Amino acid sequence: MTKDGVAVDSRLAAAVAAKAHGERLNVAAECASLGVSRQTFYKYLARFRADGVQGLFPRSRAPIRHSSETSATVCEAVIRARKELDDAGADIGAISIRWRLEAQQVTPLPSRATVHRILVRHGLVTAQPKKRPKASTRRFAAPFPNAMWQLDAFQYQLATGRVVWVIQILDDCSRLDLADRAAPSENGVDVWAAVETAAGRYGLPVAVLTDNGSSLNGSRRGFTTDLERRLRGLGVTPIATSIDHPQCNGKNERVHKTAQRWLRKQPPAADLPQLQALLDTYRNWYNTQRRHQGIGGLTPRQRWDLAGRARPNGTPIPQPPLITHPRVSPRGAVQVDSHEVALAKRHAGQQATVFRVDDHVTVFIGSTLIRTLEIDRSRDYQPSGIKPPGGSRRR
Repeated sequence: MTKDGVAVDSRLAAAVAAKAHGERLNVAAECASLGVSRQTFYKYLARFRADGVQGLFPRSRAPIRHSSETSATVCEAVIRARKELDDAGADIGAISIRWRLEAQQVTPLPSRATVHRILVRHGLVTAQPKKRPKASTRRFAAPFPNAMWQLDAFQYQLATGRVVWVIQILDDCSRLDLADRAAPSENGVDVWAAVETAAGRYGLPVAVLTDNGSSLNGSRRGFTTDLERRLRGLGVTPIATSIDHPQCNGKNERVHKTAQRWLRKQPPAADLPQLQALLDTYRNWYNTQRRHQGIGGLTPRQRWDLAGRARPNGTPIPQPPLITHPRVSPRGAVQVDSHEVALAKRHAGQQATVFRVDDHVTVFIGSTLIRTLEIDRSRDYQPSGIKPPGGSRRR
């Protein structure tokens, strides 16, 4: 027996088509042989005449209106809230939109899933099928504020077309933005200035996590940066992420995205002072107004104020030994950090083995000790103090 919503029998389809095209047909007898009622036959006949073959396909039995359907008023509020957040340069995900609706006292307050469905229905969600699911990663967070900072930088293009850098420091536990510094490049001077600014506001951390940028951490490449040396001197542990593994510094990478989205909605800065003013405004908004999903919907400032701070013990941390294998340059020197250590021209082209602990350096070529010295940080070139044979005498 054919039922509404189920595809019709092929024989019924043929009989309906024949009747629709004017053929003489005993409907009662045909229905009896097919096991359907005349009411069903004439229903499909009317559909076939109106819609053609499509009239023989199943139709949805869903009601035209659902008693639990989200009201048009709530849908409009969701779309409007998304636009307001987007115009302000804030996050526009379902959770952020729901928080805004909550602040606006929209009733009934839709769930996160309902907000997402409304966005999908209106074409406001871009599918990202290749995006790695959150469940596939292992998250970590420092237990207390100042237990760990994350430090990194991103590029920004000024109105003049010049590309500059923004150095950001983030507290791993509270997600508090500790310092944002506009800089001409990711250089050691500005990086340390940003650290001093953050420490002046919030105290020193126990550890600082960075990537392997040349001004940030050189431990995986056989050299020591000024940042590492100064942090160890204050009893702060510098930590480097794995090479080509930005997920280790993921919180800072994510906050870059938030800052960049906000900056794109502002008039472009013409120079570094204007950019710094924008960053100061952004940092205040981010810390005190933007609710954060990773800390239970609190603002970073609220999370920072919830618990006591971790503190370093103040004991300087010795640098671990570094061993590198540089090749002696044509002028008879090897590179140690940013300093050139003179050996002798007769060693040019040979591979040296350099042992370092803090500023103490020992250089071997093969098994032969060539030189030991303490690096003089005030000089780029560290002379050997050995005069070449036959050199001119002072008269």
